[in-house]
Amino acid sequence: MTEGRSCPLAYRYDPASLCSEPQQVAGDVLYVIGGLYGNPHALDEIERLAREEERQGRQVTLVFNGDFNWFNAADGLFREINNRVLEHIVSLGNVDYELANPNDGAGCGCAYPDFVDEGVVARSNAIMERLQGVAGEHSDIQARLSLLPRYRCLLFGGLKVLVIHGDPESLAGWGLAHESFVADNEAKLTEWFRASGADVIVSTHTCLPVLWSGTVGERSCVVANNGAAGMGNLRQDPRGLVTRIGLMSPVAEPVVGFERQGLNVSLLPVAYDVDAWLEQFDRLWPAGSAASVSYRERIVGGTSITADDIMFPSVTSSMR
Repeated sequence: MTEGRSCPLAYRYDPASLCSEPQQVAGDVLYVIGGLYGNPHALDEIERLAREEERQGRQVTLVFNGDFNWFNAADGLFREINNRVLEHIVSLGNVDYELANPNDGAGCGCAYPDFVDEGVVARSNAIMERLQGVAGEHSDIQARLSLLPRYRCLLFGGLKVLVIHGDPESLAGWGLAHESFVADNEAKLTEWFRASGADVIVSTHTCLPVLWSGTVGERSCVVANNGAAGMGNLRQDPRGLVTRIGLMSPVAEPVVGFERQGLNVSLLPVAYDVDAWLEQFDRLWPAGSAASVSYRERIVGGTSITADDIMFPSVTSSMR
């Protein structure tokens, strides 16, 4: 396996262990934020959305499930992103793991599957190499990252909310990717929900959004993958997305959402200042650079999918 496609043993875990010690979280709303990718303007907007909810008398908890670093390859921005994020509940993504544990031979740690072009893999490795160089000048932040868990299980609204980065077997797993749902992964979902005991699994890593609802045995279960908080997810739509889990409906209009077992689960748009971010991004990653080639078009115009493509397989899905 080449760098960027391999999955280190340290990324692996047992699905049965993931919710053995759930952490009680009080309050009314969780924002689970995956794939911020070093975008401070997206973080500004997420914090603004949380404040708007709080003005309605709701207590909001921000939860970051990895890859909050990526494009922030400058000393000041690197410190800003990490200092702001680490004030909250945080678990690692592969990017953050590789910053805390450089030179493990994993490259970017993305564990890209075969359908991802080799050029994407090579450019991601190049981005990681540059970002590791920046992180190496901030040993205090590296030390803080090294102490973070690879996953968290939160007890919220009486339900177990499993917060992971990849899938329930690996930090960089692709089992909850949009492509996996298209290919029909119900048997694996059944296995993971039964093994973990989770009611809701919240993921990110694979860059395209998913919202799934079904039953495992007699238990209603949900999967939410926010795609990316720090760049566009839908066709001609540069907004990021976060997973919102609340005891009541959001104050902003979600892209998609539903209510299950007393919780409102939705993917909430992050309408940050794209022009301001592009100005900063282009200084950090000028035309022809690895990040510009791989990501600038997506930052401007989103992806090829629409909101109609997010729901899997339907809100009435049932597995036995």
